[in-house]
Amino acid sequence: MKQVVLITGGTMGIGQGLAEAFLAQGDEVAVCGRSAEALEAFTRAHPQALAIKADVTKSLDRAAMLEAVANRFGRLDVLVNNAGRFVERDFLRSDAAKDLEDEITLNLTAPIQLTAEVLERWPKPAALIFVTSGFALVSPTRAPTYGAVKAGLHGFAEGLRRQLAPNGTHVLELLPTTTDTPGTAHETRKKMTTTEVAAVTLKALARHRDMALPGPMKMLPTLLRIAPNATKRMVADI
Repeated sequence: MKQVVLITGGTMGIGQGLAEAFLAQGDEVAVCGRSAEALEAFTRAHPQALAIKADVTKSLDRAAMLEAVANRFGRLDVLVNNAGRFVERDFLRSDAAKDLEDEITLNLTAPIQLTAEVLERWPKPAALIFVTSGFALVSPTRAPTYGAVKAGLHGFAEGLRRQLAPNGTHVLELLPTTTDTPGTAHETRKKMTTTEVAAVTLKALARHRDMALPGPMKMLPTLLRIAPNATKRMVADI
């Protein structure tokens, strides 16, 4: 059955890969982003989708975005909380906490607020997807606050899953491995494509899994159980 899907930060990177995967299986898709140029490019490539200019950290933008989805499609079946940003912070420096509130708002507070607003309008969506990170399980040395906010989002998804179970809403957490996106252009290590990450995500969604674990991520929970210290040392310094 065709679903209506909203993906935050859906004009590039993993968000765009997910948008294209949902479109390819015949779903109706809405994406949001802050860049007018990126939104225009997405619309040219995918004219059947709805592209909305919105900053998810702003309550008025979130409200306008959900209204646009309601006006176009009449409902929302799947929310993908994807928008986020990786910020390195060295707490041996005096400016370590610069713009910290902005990071926390974008990566943690905004997806929680948007989820609450979606549930208020559509109390029984088919699925809620949260894009977190392997760093939600092992906080990175170079970005401890990123680890903190992703761990917070992981905890929220876990508790929300139990809370919404009686309604039949599937709560899925995606923990992507290093993925080939504009944000990782400087990385030289092996990366998965956004298409590959999206395929793993949609398979986990179809199978009603709690987590989508692309590539090496599928081994991380097991490794943390059998060799926690060694695994943490390895992952923390990636």
